[in-house]
Amino acid sequence: MVKILGIESSCDETAAAIVENGQKLLSNVVQSQIDIHAEYGGVIPEIAARSHIEAIRPVIAEAFSQSGLNWDDIDGIAVTTMPGLVGSLLIGSLAARSLAIIHNRPLYAIHHVEAHVYANFITQAATSNPNLEGLSLPRTQPTFPLLALIVSGGHTQLVLFKNHGDYALLGQTQDDAVGEAFDKVAKIIGLPYPGGPAIAKAAASGNETAFTLPKARLSGEFDFSFSGLKTAVLRTIQKEVGVDISYPSFKLPALVSPTLQADMAASFQRTAIATLVDKTEKAFYKYNPASVVIAGGVAANQALREELARRLPLSINYAPVQLCTDNAAMIATLGYYMHVAGKSRSPYGLEVIPSISMSQTAWGQAADHPTA
Repeated sequence: MVKILGIESSCDETAAAIVENGQKLLSNVVQSQIDIHAEYGGVIPEIAARSHIEAIRPVIAEAFSQSGLNWDDIDGIAVTTMPGLVGSLLIGSLAARSLAIIHNRPLYAIHHVEAHVYANFITQAATSNPNLEGLSLPRTQPTFPLLALIVSGGHTQLVLFKNHGDYALLGQTQDDAVGEAFDKVAKIIGLPYPGGPAIAKAAASGNETAFTLPKARLSGEFDFSFSGLKTAVLRTIQKEVGVDISYPSFKLPALVSPTLQADMAASFQRTAIATLVDKTEKAFYKYNPASVVIAGGVAANQALREELARRLPLSINYAPVQLCTDNAAMIATLGYYMHVAGKSRSPYGLEVIPSISMSQTAWGQAADHPTA
């Protein structure tokens, strides 16, 4: 039984988890900074890094405590080293490097965005850990070839996996990620950060056909763009409340009625989801994957899950909401497959990479576009 300790600190969650054989979750600890950053309407990098410094040791200790394991039971350490906020990445990677040296364990460098896909590979949870009760895990692991729609605050892309570590990037956002668009639209219409859950809640009482919003047309067959959609929301709100484009956007929420807020939330969410599902459906029929997963924070959106289920002719097993947002369980799970492949890295020279596409993989190869 191979047990991997995962460590995640790429943005505003400090997390540690232990996963067995890339499938069974033994512990999962996440300390979120959302309440801290909500005051500012987004993540403040320096504050995030300082919070990681305070939390990293207690979070790792709690992951061990919940699992009932000690260092003699751990076979390797996986840590997010790319992409993310440089200060945040450094805290987690330095902790992992130090632990790898002290305990003489192999170290695995993890690409955060790729790891989101691996939340879908966790199908079991330790019954001895009461903190894991109630997790609605997938019944089976995805099979290859696998089509993954990765949607989060910083990333929106379609990726085709032939096997572990062998994938091709089909397309990605050319500007704002969909999660970022959710955050910005929420701010325009006066909803709190993070925008995804706030818009989903407001949309439930809104009219999704109240406003017709545009979907971007791009030369890349599977590329995305949400900047124009965000701007269309801004211009529509300005028109609805009777101000011109020179009116400061930060003053708009005070003019937005509850009905306008709900209707715009619903209309925006419908258009954003249609954009995602249209591309996913097109990729599905072009490449005929054996399974499809959605990953990342926006994968928690129930309307997105329902629309994918309606449009695709296969059953999709979704990761629980707790494993869609940033966590270390996905890091440890991907770490297991890198462990099996013998892809460890030296803890003495490992560096973080704040900005890197999934086209440059942590497995040491390029993820080129596949042929049809």
